[in-house]
Amino acid sequence: MTHPEHLRDEATHKLRRLRERDAELDRLTGHVRKFAAMMTGRHGDRLEDWIADAEQDTLAPLASFARNLRRDLDAVRNGLTLPYSSGAVEGNVNRLKMLKRQMFGRAGLDLLRKRVLLAR
Repeated sequence: MTHPEHLRDEATHKLRRLRERDAELDRLTGHVRKFAAMMTGRHGDRLEDWIADAEQDTLAPLASFARNLRRDLDAVRNGLTLPYSSGAVEGNVNRLKMLKRQMFGRAGLDLLRKRVLLAR
């Protein structure tokens, strides 16, 4: 996904024409941009207002997404506010799972262990 300011002129014009033709797409784009601004700017304090706006809109999938965010509101707000990230851990877990899938049925634990240690 590209930030709207980084789109080429041709893509900007296409997006503008699409939004002009479809009111639902235009509303959805507005909601997505507000959510993206919360994520990139760490503005978790705006989350409840965003959820309320999304739930009041007639876009059913968006309203469903917003309702599901409410289920774990504190965690989502913290994720949008705090500077901490589990990205490095998730990257290592993903790498280990890939190696495990590649080695499934081919080798025992000793070879898998060596491959994990040498894969760095």
